[in-house]
Amino acid sequence: MKVSSLQENLARGLATVGRAVPVRSTLPQASHVLLETDAGRLKLVATDLTIAVTCWIGATVEEEGAITVPARLLTDFVASLPNEKIDLSVSGRAKQLHLKCARNEATIAGMDAADFPPVPSVAEGLTLSLAPGILRRAITQVQFAAATDDTRPVLTGIHTLAEGNVLTLAAADGFRLAVHHLPLDQDVAEKVEVIIPARALREIERLLGEDDEPIEMAINAARSQVLFRLKTVEVVATLIQGTFPNYSQLIPQSYASRAEIDMKQFLQETRIAAIFARDGAGIVRLQMEPGEGEKAVGKLTISARAEEIGDHRGDMDVKLEGEASKIAFNSRYLQDVLSVLESQQVVLETTNPSSPGVIRPLGDERYVHVVMPMFVQW
Repeated sequence: MKVSSLQENLARGLATVGRAVPVRSTLPQASHVLLETDAGRLKLVATDLTIAVTCWIGATVEEEGAITVPARLLTDFVASLPNEKIDLSVSGRAKQLHLKCARNEATIAGMDAADFPPVPSVAEGLTLSLAPGILRRAITQVQFAAATDDTRPVLTGIHTLAEGNVLTLAAADGFRLAVHHLPLDQDVAEKVEVIIPARALREIERLLGEDDEPIEMAINAARSQVLFRLKTVEVVATLIQGTFPNYSQLIPQSYASRAEIDMKQFLQETRIAAIFARDGAGIVRLQMEPGEGEKAVGKLTISARAEEIGDHRGDMDVKLEGEASKIAFNSRYLQDVLSVLESQQVVLETTNPSSPGVIRPLGDERYVHVVMPMFVQW
């Protein structure tokens, strides 16, 4: 193999695939990155056997070939080089990669590319074309609600349902639920229901930052793999097998109080209260009171207290429909959802202090968030 590429391009490509390299692995090849020539470009591949990321970068190819080398060593070395052309070469059957850039040279011991874990192919299944901005917003608004521990593996994933002309993403960790409905350009031929690892969708969210071309999402017929194809990157992930909870039953269909709240002010007051909530089990209390008269402004009081340390109380004007109510939430859960909403106002619906609260962007029926309450002494 004999290839040359700009340091900037190679460093970016290695950074893109590097997040799929496992921190620890019993398989030595999994800690490597595969470098392979492909149709006049240089292909980089990394995998932890659950998620595989492939990236193509521009390069001048003089001789075809492939090799795998330790990912962390190569990434750190390339990132430290000057922004000039890098020459990469593998001599004959040698398992060593030679790099030369400006006045720097290095040789890195590698392994045979044939021993690198193969990336599963995804074919003969459902294929969707999605607008990157819409998909990124949907992932952002649900991924944080997925569980982070493996006690219930299905909850570490994001339930993905394609039916009719809607793609629904949902995540839950037992304390909160986030659901986002994405419109599709056309109806899907059949209902498809899978669980995608939240980590895989977080990678897609990160990669979609600057992409403006449609992204292709494909699920194989066996419902075991999902592929996301961007302009120069492909991500393949192994789907989580199991049954996701029937979350539609968790969304309250009625309420006793409904408040329309300025989103930015709500987030700011929640962050202030969270400072005191840190030493008070993370509890933030919300109390809503209607105003007097037909057009009177209602009031939302956000408070937190920590025994023997202090307390805080902040008031907001809100448009309140229904009766006075009180409810307590985990301050982090409240901040998480308010931080990802883009609307100017949000709606908070409550029934009683022991029932879940519902948060929605005002005027947007595509998203709903359900938060379980904290039980406190009022």
